[in-house]
Amino acid sequence: MKKNRFSITAAVLALLFTTVTHPAAAEVVADGSREHPLRVLLIPADGGTESGTKADYAPVFNAISRTTGLQFDLKVGQSYGAVVEGMCNQLADIAFLGPVAYVQAHKRGCAQLLAVGVEKGKSVYYAGMFTKADAPIASVKDLKGKRMAFGDVNSASSFTFQIAMMLDAGLDPVRDLSAIRLTGSHANSLAALTQGQVDVAALSFDSYEKAVELGAVDPKTVKVIAKSMPIPYPPLALNSKLPEALKSRLKQAFATVNKAPGVTPEMIRGYGGKKVDAFDTRFSEDEFNVAAEKLALLTDDLKGRILKKGAER
Repeated sequence: MKKNRFSITAAVLALLFTTVTHPAAAEVVADGSREHPLRVLLIPADGGTESGTKADYAPVFNAISRTTGLQFDLKVGQSYGAVVEGMCNQLADIAFLGPVAYVQAHKRGCAQLLAVGVEKGKSVYYAGMFTKADAPIASVKDLKGKRMAFGDVNSASSFTFQIAMMLDAGLDPVRDLSAIRLTGSHANSLAALTQGQVDVAALSFDSYEKAVELGAVDPKTVKVIAKSMPIPYPPLALNSKLPEALKSRLKQAFATVNKAPGVTPEMIRGYGGKKVDAFDTRFSEDEFNVAAEKLALLTDDLKGRILKKGAER
């Protein structure tokens, strides 16, 4: 566990250097003005470049700027954990988080729900396990003795829900997998599969579909082993310490941005830059209980053993 604490600390330090350019900057109150834009921190969900991740979310924040006059400064965290620490250490005013990372920040009193994307009337997505099309693997129970790639250890759909599916099937990830690779992102896990470095990859269906659209993987060469239950859509969160008037202003802006004059459908984007129909700012906090329940299955002992095995080469 010492190694885990060190890596999180290193990520936070890296985040400090990318978000605060000098000591006085931390004391400046971001108010959405051009001089002091609201600081938005994004999880590196798909493992692309920083500029690519920013490009996924810039359209909707540009739309909010157009309707409110508020200015935003978008940055990408080193990891999911670093984004949580950024919110809890007052280095961010708004964050895009995975459901598990949101639960972690919310439990610490650092984050409140801003909005979730809505697609075809729903605010859910799915985690999956993927393997080569010709692999002799048909279900979760067939994972015994196989090599598996996971994304970030604080990711709902590239780690937590897949581990939970293994536990539900009576498997111990550490004992039953021959090797664990912690790649840090959905895209990296899929790449590890296509390159033959692992037998199975854990990632979200949204990330898989994005990879197919970008030509990063041929869907004929990959098959699905398992699909999770519906997971609450990755949320946008507010720093709990923001002024209440600003919180209300932001919620109203996201609730109506899809109908705002001058805002096109191409600007309404959510997880991974995917177009969504609207944003729901009244989504219940209780919907994230399922993520909290799956997170609870990951005891400190189990997570420590997974990290230790993931570090083996």
